[in-house]
Amino acid sequence: MGLLDRVERGIEKAVRGVFSTGSKAQVEPVEIASRLRREVDHKALTVAAGRTLVPNVFDVQLSDEDFRRAQEWGTPLAEELCDVVINHVRGQGYILQGPVRISFRRESGLRAGDFEIASSTEKSQGAPAPAPAQARPNVPAAPSRQPARLQPVLDIDGQRYSLNAQSIILGRSSEADIHIEDTGVSRRHLEIRTADGVTNAVDLGSTNGSYVNGQRVSGSTELTDGSTITMGRTKIIFRLLPASPGGRA
Repeated sequence: MGLLDRVERGIEKAVRGVFSTGSKAQVEPVEIASRLRREVDHKALTVAAGRTLVPNVFDVQLSDEDFRRAQEWGTPLAEELCDVVINHVRGQGYILQGPVRISFRRESGLRAGDFEIASSTEKSQGAPAPAPAQARPNVPAAPSRQPARLQPVLDIDGQRYSLNAQSIILGRSSEADIHIEDTGVSRRHLEIRTADGVTNAVDLGSTNGSYVNGQRVSGSTELTDGSTITMGRTKIIFRLLPASPGGRA
């Protein structure tokens, strides 16, 4: 179980021991994860149809007190936060120009509990063109798809998420592949599985259940173009769109 998952599930005593000194003002990893996703979305730049570039280098600025605590976690925390960015980039269908890097920096002007994130885009050395979503060298890129195939996507609150993996988890957890801000949604609520050209919705034992076209999901339910998925107050439309030659919807 990862560091961020422990925090999200409320059994993160080790984490809170580092990020707490008895003061109510403290920075927690889940806050940084949420802000990173927002920073990616805010800085997303569409350069052509199906090609939206996002930052890949992030500088987390912390108060003196929070910086000392972040140092104790060091690389493991930075790596898990990198994974948060990677999953968000893949879920949104964004493009990175180089590996994702996250670092922590002391900013004496900040109070304990406050933090800022500065982001930038750094192209990999020798890279002739923007690369598909990928991060550290040991993290594989999202699988590409062959031309002329149909690309499954989810439309959620005006945003489109390409399903570029065989398994996509939706939920309120910061580590879900697609994060849903809805109190009626469980942390790990629904899984979208795609295999052999067939996509199914699988409820993961959610508290309030999942519904496809008004019918509660029991086990798994096959999705077809235009299927409506309901989770809490959130409505999601499943679509099958022609994939571009680059393998993106």
